[in-house]
Amino acid sequence: MFENVRSLFDIPSDVTYLNCAAQSPHTLAAKDGGEAGIAIKSHPWTLDPEFWNRNSDELRNLFAGLIGAKGTDIALVPSTAYGVATAAANLPLEKGQNIVLIEGQYPSNVIAWERLATDQGGVIKEVARPDDYNWTPWVIEAITDQTGIVTLPPCHWMDGSKLDLVAIGERCRQVGAAFVIDATQVVGAMELDIGAIKPDFLIASGYKWLLSPIGSAFLYAAPKQQLGKAIEHSTFNCLDRDPVSGIYSAKEGSQRYDMGGRNNFILQSLALKSLQQVNEWGPGNIQRELTPLTDLVAEQAEERGWIVPGKNNRIGHIIGINFPEGRPENVQKRLAVENVFVSERGTGLRVSPYLYNNRSDIERLFNALDNVIRG
Repeated sequence: MFENVRSLFDIPSDVTYLNCAAQSPHTLAAKDGGEAGIAIKSHPWTLDPEFWNRNSDELRNLFAGLIGAKGTDIALVPSTAYGVATAAANLPLEKGQNIVLIEGQYPSNVIAWERLATDQGGVIKEVARPDDYNWTPWVIEAITDQTGIVTLPPCHWMDGSKLDLVAIGERCRQVGAAFVIDATQVVGAMELDIGAIKPDFLIASGYKWLLSPIGSAFLYAAPKQQLGKAIEHSTFNCLDRDPVSGIYSAKEGSQRYDMGGRNNFILQSLALKSLQQVNEWGPGNIQRELTPLTDLVAEQAEERGWIVPGKNNRIGHIIGINFPEGRPENVQKRLAVENVFVSERGTGLRVSPYLYNNRSDIERLFNALDNVIRG
């Protein structure tokens, strides 16, 4: 299934790109899809009026298939921040209740919660980073009867250290706390089962592991959260005027949370090709293919005395490296000069391979790192 995957991307042979967690490249097929969308915009008289409705429905179904949901559970949104804002607008927080999140959480899943806590007299409860990278027991301990909302990622974006969302979701239900997930760094690259986790909302931007463009993101709302209020109103998430009341009303299901402008057929065309390919490969298969590469990163790093999350405490497609004597200065830029691309994150270095990588890419990374550190 994964033979010659690199040929599906426009990646020069001398480039070692290990930075999918920052920005994925498009496949050539997705690029063609985007160009087809541009062609429609250039000749708008050729546009089928039902084009974007069909594409929207297919996008919902494709994303839903990656998380075990239904297409009607999915809203099309422009970003993680938009989806988080929608969740924050629909979840109650009483005065004195806390919102649990983790240290160094990505800001798109922090800022709206800080403002909600400030507005409602709540408290942000941040779980400190554990030395052993094992977040789950500390998160579960932090969730108490005073917790109103728990908002987390499946893994830490800086180093791939994972959280057990099934166990955390169970604890949320025990205390009656709402559960929100920013799954941007996971959906598409590993299996995620909504039925087992049971979140209230789950959001994922598409420009990383879904191989999609910036401006393409997805919001899952649990059935019990599908009667809420949108943060904007448009012809796409409202019904026609009621003949009796004379007002517009929200659509049923998660479509009520759709963004205005979801009919951007250029973005739609790109995202469709991308999600079709990810579904064809399958997140479980992708995870099994990438895990040996991050295992090799761990092996090479530990041989040099560097620190990585333990095998049981990390996901298989992102891994962080920390240096006991401190991260080499400007290491990301110095590696880029050698056409090796990773990210500086926190105090370490983040490596995030994809299916276009192989073992020789990992070896090239460490050869370049050795040269940087010696140099």
